[in-house]
Amino acid sequence: MVTLQVMKLDMEKSIRPVHNEFADLSDTNSNTLPFGELSAEDKAIEKKVRLMTDLFMLPLVVMVYLMNHIDRNNYAAAKLQGLVEDLGLSNEQYLIGLSILFVGYILTQVPSNLLMNKCSRPSYYLGFFVAVWGLISLLTSQVHGFGGLVACRFLLGFVEAPFFAGVVLQISNWYPKKELNFRMALFYAASLVAGAFGNLIAAGILAGLDGVRGLQAWQWLYVIEGTITLLFAILVVTILPDRPDNWALLTPEMRRVARLRLELDRAAHRTNSDGTEDAPVSSWQGVKMAFSDPSLYLLALAGHGAVGAAGIQNVYPSLLQTLGYNHVVTLLLVAPPYIFVAAYSAFHGVLCDRANDRFAWFMYPAPIAMVGCLMFMLTNPFASRYVSFFLQNFCFVMVGTVYAWCVDFIPGPAPKRAAALGFINSIANASSIWTPYLYKTGAPHFRVAMGVNIGLLCMSMCCGLLLQFVVRPWKQRAWQNSVAK
Repeated sequence: MVTLQVMKLDMEKSIRPVHNEFADLSDTNSNTLPFGELSAEDKAIEKKVRLMTDLFMLPLVVMVYLMNHIDRNNYAAAKLQGLVEDLGLSNEQYLIGLSILFVGYILTQVPSNLLMNKCSRPSYYLGFFVAVWGLISLLTSQVHGFGGLVACRFLLGFVEAPFFAGVVLQISNWYPKKELNFRMALFYAASLVAGAFGNLIAAGILAGLDGVRGLQAWQWLYVIEGTITLLFAILVVTILPDRPDNWALLTPEMRRVARLRLELDRAAHRTNSDGTEDAPVSSWQGVKMAFSDPSLYLLALAGHGAVGAAGIQNVYPSLLQTLGYNHVVTLLLVAPPYIFVAAYSAFHGVLCDRANDRFAWFMYPAPIAMVGCLMFMLTNPFASRYVSFFLQNFCFVMVGTVYAWCVDFIPGPAPKRAAALGFINSIANASSIWTPYLYKTGAPHFRVAMGVNIGLLCMSMCCGLLLQFVVRPWKQRAWQNSVAK
C-alpha cells in the first residue's frame, strides 16, 4: 500500500501536481506521495467512484442498521405485546433483559474492529455477524422464561457489536473527511427510522397476527424481523464494497483515484504529534497509540453523554404510554418524532460537511434536547409533552456528528483508528447498561431520568469544549514542533 511521508524540511517545495508524478498508484514499490491535488481528469473519475460507493454502500448499510435497531429495540415493543406477562417477568427482570444486551455489545468492539481492519473482505466479515444476529433474533421467539431471554439478549448484543463500529471504520476507509459527516448522519439516521417503523411494524403485528398459528404477537415480531435480517445478510456478502484495492466493480483507474483521494486527504489533515499517522503499524501498536491519545477519552465521554441521553429510545413506547392512549395508538405515536429527526439529521450532516466545523455542529443540538427534557419534566398537556419528544431527539443529531469528529481527531494509522472507533463506541453504548434503570420509577414525568439526561448533555458539551480549545491546539502545536525539528 502506498504510504504518505510528509516532508519535514522545506515543505512548500514538496507540493507538486500529483497527477503528473504519480499517475500509477498501483505501483506498490512507490513509497512517497507529496501533497497535491487531483487533476481535472482524476476529479471526473473521483465523481464516479463517489457515486458508485454511495449507491452500493450507503443504502445497504443504512437498511441493515435499520434492521439492527429494530431487532435490538423490538424488546420495548414486545413488552406492550405481552412479553412480560407470557414469560412471567418482574419489572427488575425486564430491566436486566434490556441492559444485558449492551454488556455483550461493548465487550467485543475493539477486538472486532482490529480484526476487521486486517480483513480484506469486510463484506464477508460483517455479513456473517448480520446472519447470526438475525438467527438469534428469530430464535428469541421461542424462549419460555427469564434465563432463555437473558441468554438471547446477551448473545444478540455480542454478535451485533461488530456492525456499527465496523461500518464507521468502513466508511472512513472510503470517504475523505469533508464527505464524512453527511454519510455518518445518513447511516446513524437508520436507527431513528428504525424507531419509527419498528414500532409501526409492531403495531401492525399487534393488530393482525396475535394468536395466529399459536404464536403471540411478540413472538411474531421476532420471527418476522429476524427473517428479514437473514435476507439482508445475503445482500451484505454479495453487494457491500470491500476495499478500494479489491472492489471488483472498479476499474484500475478508479481504484487508483479511490486510494489517492484518501491519501491526499489524510496527508492534508495530519494532526498526530508522533508524526507516524501513515506509517505501517501492527494492531498492538495501533492500540497503544490510540490509548495514549487524550482525544480518545474525551470523544468517548462525549459519546457516552449523547448516547446516554438518547437512551430514551430504549423506553420510548413506555414514555409515550404516559400520554394516556392504548397500545396501538402509543406505538403509532412513536413514529413522527423519529421521522422528523431522521430527516433533520441528513440536513444537519450536509451543512456540517459544507461548514467543515464539527465543533459548532456537535454543540448546538444539546441545548435544544435539554429544553425537551424540561418540557417533559414540568408540563402536563398532551401537546407540550408530545413536542418534547421531538426536541429530546436532537441528542441523536449529536451522536452522528461525534463519530465524524472521531475521524477528524484520530485519522490514522488504520489500526489506531480501528481501535479508537471500537473503544469510543463501547464507552458510548455503555450508557445503555445503566440508563434504563432511571426509568424504573417516576412516571409520568420521570424527573430524575430527565435530570440525568440534562447532566449527560452538559458533560458532552464540556468534552466538546475541551476538544476544541485545549486538545486541538495542543495537537497542532505538537505537530508543528515535530515538523520544525
